[in-house]
Parts: sequence; C-alpha cells; structure tokens
Amino acid sequence: MQLQENTIQVNGTRLCWFEQGQTQDGQESILLVHATGFHARCWDQVIRRLPDRHVISVDMRGHGRSDNTPPFSWDTYGADLTAFIKALDLTNLAGVGHSMGGHCLTQAAYAIQDRFTRLVLVDPVIMPPDIYAGAEHEHNAWLDESGEHPVARRRNQFASAEAFFQNLHGRGGYSSWLDDVLHDYCEYGVLPDPDGDGVVLACPPKVEASIYMGSSGINLHELIPTISLPVKVLRARVREGDRTTMDFSVSPTWPELAAAFHQGVDVYLPELTHFIPMQDPELTAAHILDQTKR
Repeated sequence: MQLQENTIQVNGTRLCWFEQGQTQDGQESILLVHATGFHARCWDQVIRRLPDRHVISVDMRGHGRSDNTPPFSWDTYGADLTAFIKALDLTNLAGVGHSMGGHCLTQAAYAIQDRFTRLVLVDPVIMPPDIYAGAEHEHNAWLDESGEHPVARRRNQFASAEAFFQNLHGRGGYSSWLDDVLHDYCEYGVLPDPDGDGVVLACPPKVEASIYMGSSGINLHELIPTISLPVKVLRARVREGDRTTMDFSVSPTWPELAAAFHQGVDVYLPELTHFIPMQDPELTAAHILDQTKR
C-alpha cells in the first residue's frame, strides 16, 4: 500500500490528506473521514483491504498533520470537509465517515449532494432528536468541579510513538483494537514535542475535549430528510440505561437514524464497539465495497 501525502489550504487552515491511486473511469472514489481525536492514518488497515481503489483520507483541523487552527466546532468541520471536496473537485464519491467524521460527512452531503454516489456512516454520533432539544449537554455530567472534561486531562507527552502504544495497549476501549490499527494510531497521532524530547499528541487533549463538548450542538435532523443518496448506517451495540460515563463500547447513534434517510439501511453489529473500523477493518472494508449483507 502506497499513500501519497498532500496538503491544501481551506477555510483559513492547512489540511493534510493522503491518497491511494487515482480516479478511474466508471468507478467511485472513496473518501474516508475520521473520528474525534483520531486522524487519516487510522484508516490504513481499511485501505489495505481496498486494493486498486482510489482512496482519499483527510486529517481534519486539530488532528494528525493538519494545523491546530480554531474553532473546533462540528459545523466548522462540516464546512471544512465541504470546502476540501470542492477545492479538489472531487466527484463520484462514496463517502465514509466514522463517529464525528460521519456527522461531518452528512453535513457535506447535504451541502454538495451531487458530488456523492452514496454514504457509509460508521456509528456517526447523530443522536436522538430529543438530545438536541435538551438544554443540558450530556457531557456536562462528566465535568469535574473546575468544569474540565475528563479527556482534557489525558496524558499528552510520551518518550516515543512506541511508548504511546505501550501505554494504550490492552487498556479500556483500546483493548478491542487490532494491534496494527493501534500502531497506526500511535505512529501518526503524535508530533515532535516542541518543548523538548519525545512526542506530544497531534490532537491536544484540550482540543479533543472541546470537540466532544460540541457533539450535541449541531442538529442535523432537519437536513437528513433532504438527502436522497443511498446511506448505510453501521451501528455498534446499543446502550442500556442512561449514559453516565464515557463508554466507547456502546453506540451513541440514534437507532432510527437509517430510517430517517430516504434510502437508509441499518446494519446492527452488536458484537462490535463504537470503534468498528479499529476492531474489524476487514468487515468495514466489505461494507464500503458493499460486498456484505450483514
């Protein structure tokens, strides 16, 4: 697998993006959009299972090799993705987005629907309508006495990418990831520490925390019925009871989401966590290629 690294300026920030292959007559291009705190190279193990296909994966602002230029709001990410597609004049796209990436991809599909052929939304954090109607953000329950989100307290500095990998391996939600995916996440998710030796997270903890705090601020439910594209929604197992902790083993996605699209198909994967592409890149690739009915 060979990926070419590129950069482009959109909406006042520099975005890094990676490309496999080139456009081919009569075949869709595949656009991959990552989740909060992740980056374009988290898709590498999926891309390995998409041989001979034209694939583009992008680092959103505040992630990976892209600039950390505020604001880090979900509507900004949707606007960035829309501008990115226009700037590269991408068409005939199968859009694939995981978590926040699926939310932003839905925004882009609404804005420039004619550029897409279909969408694959991988647990896209489009929550039930009543969540957006509430005055309280669900993440407020997790803030400490100083009003700080737990993600903001993540360790930010490591001796190396390998030390970062060893720190995460087998722990919490990362325990379900394939080792190859975790290696990709760690290798491409850090940058040289500007203040000394070692590396720091490419998506700083405070940036990641602010993105989570914006997760219920952009309501797409009025936009979704206007999207006529075929849409496949992959969902992890549902949560039982109230969400009182940051539990990535369950899905944050509205179970009725697929039915809200004109051509939506729901794929329920109760054996998987919210980290579907990290846990089963082969199955994810099969759904992208539409080679499975699961």
